Amino acid sequence: MNEDTKVLRDYLLFTVPHVTVLAGALLGVLLLLGVKLNVALGIFTIFYGFMLLILALVIREHFSKLLWYRLAVTFFVGLVLMGLLLLFYGE
Repeated sequence: MNEDTKVLRDYLLFTVPHVTVLAGALLGVLLLLGVKLNVALGIFTIFYGFMLLILALVIREHFSKLLWYRLAVTFFVGLVLMGLLLLFYGE
């Protein structure tokens, strides 16, 4: 594993848990407010994917050539799209 891949791994290991806790708190609040489950999960997934995508865009300059970075960005965009599907078609 080269040095850039290790730095990317460490960056994701130290930032993704913070975003996960924030998105989980949003999901909890939505469920406590009585929002429908599909709507709450859609909002959660959009928010989680969007926040992870912001993290990825912050480090784009340094890691855009790495395959793992591209895979992660693809997964984050997929989360946002899945959230949109849940929000609009999950009845």
